[in-house]
Amino acid sequence: MKRGKKYLEAAKLVDRTMQYDVPEAVALVKKTSTAKFDETVEAHFRLGVDGRHADQQVRGAVVLPHGTGKQVRVLVFAKGDKVDEALAAGADYAGGEELVPKIQNDGWFEFDVVVATPDMMGVVGRLGRVLGPKGLMPNPKAGTVTMDVTKAVNDIKAGKIEYRLDKANIIHCPVGKVSFSEEQLVENINALVSAITRAKPSSAKGQYYRSVTLASTMGPGVKVNTAKFV
Repeated sequence: MKRGKKYLEAAKLVDRTMQYDVPEAVALVKKTSTAKFDETVEAHFRLGVDGRHADQQVRGAVVLPHGTGKQVRVLVFAKGDKVDEALAAGADYAGGEELVPKIQNDGWFEFDVVVATPDMMGVVGRLGRVLGPKGLMPNPKAGTVTMDVTKAVNDIKAGKIEYRLDKANIIHCPVGKVSFSEEQLVENINALVSAITRAKPSSAKGQYYRSVTLASTMGPGVKVNTAKFV
């Protein structure tokens, strides 16, 4: 992959052999961000688990103290009063069966997170083929299948993010924007690390955090020292 001049200059500031403490890593990520837009800062956790086994799955959600810096559009599947409750809480869209053809046939995806009340999961299940691959299926572990739609919407709008293993046993999560202060990014990262640590499966053996890397959208990766994580 050919890298631009700015990227190569920024990459020189990062010592590839070093593992930096979180505050140092955050400072470097901010320093090596050269794009003209407000880049997202992402954390990538390679874990010592095997997600192919159900008892070694790592999945959940956490409210980042300072949010992600992104406006999150929420769609709620619900019935009756719960539709009004969801909209009152700040959901961007709420409804029931009538939304299925709109998503399935018209390819409507003007939302980032889907919440559903348990009694609507039969309806939402019909959208599994289209929502699943996009990581949009509601899930009880992530708090997106619930009767308390007000809390679910409020948490998401406040900066709740979902974390889950991909096929390579890596978790990828946004932890804020480059425009955030170093303190805000550090606090968001610490909140995420605490949640992933609490989610450690009892069947996981050996080193849990194999490697952790921070990077901005267009910037080089900065390796993080994980010694203090567990």
